[in-house]
Amino acid sequence: MLSRFKLIVLTLAFASFHFGNLAHAGNKVERAGDVLEVVIPLAAYSLTLVKGDNQGGREFLRSLSTTFLITHFLKNTVNAERPNGGIQSFPSGHTAMAFQGASFLHARYGLEAAWPAYAAATFVGYSRVAANKHHTRDVIAGAALGVATSFLFTRERFAPREVHVLPFMNGTRAGFNFTVPLQ
Repeated sequence: MLSRFKLIVLTLAFASFHFGNLAHAGNKVERAGDVLEVVIPLAAYSLTLVKGDNQGGREFLRSLSTTFLITHFLKNTVNAERPNGGIQSFPSGHTAMAFQGASFLHARYGLEAAWPAYAAATFVGYSRVAANKHHTRDVIAGAALGVATSFLFTRERFAPREVHVLPFMNGTRAGFNFTVPLQ
């Protein structure tokens, strides 16, 4: 087993490797996507450390490493052309890593913990298409890969909540009331 110190060192090494690419980033949207690609998974992993959730930390690292390995295997195997003429477009690694972090939060701690990360991960995907680095299909595949590995390796820790849906009709208005108990 890796000690917590070694895990932190590995995480920081991963982050520094990716932040080194910022010097090559073009506009602000692209740079923001580059930063969020690392910040989202780093925040997810940091939450396991703060909570003392060792099992969650192991599940996160399993999911992260699987996402990384499959992404780079596919990039080298498929070797699709990027919209800007570059290579290794499929799938988007930035999007895969961002959605891996967001969906880990969802799978482990619930949607309430994950929705801001999902919003940020969606922006990462947008930034890759806007920067002309990826096709939309690359971003969708990367997002699907990140989500799949997180839900494959992560067991939920949060207590499931009951959701009650009650239809209503009031004169000319109709709809549904949703009730979710707060814990």
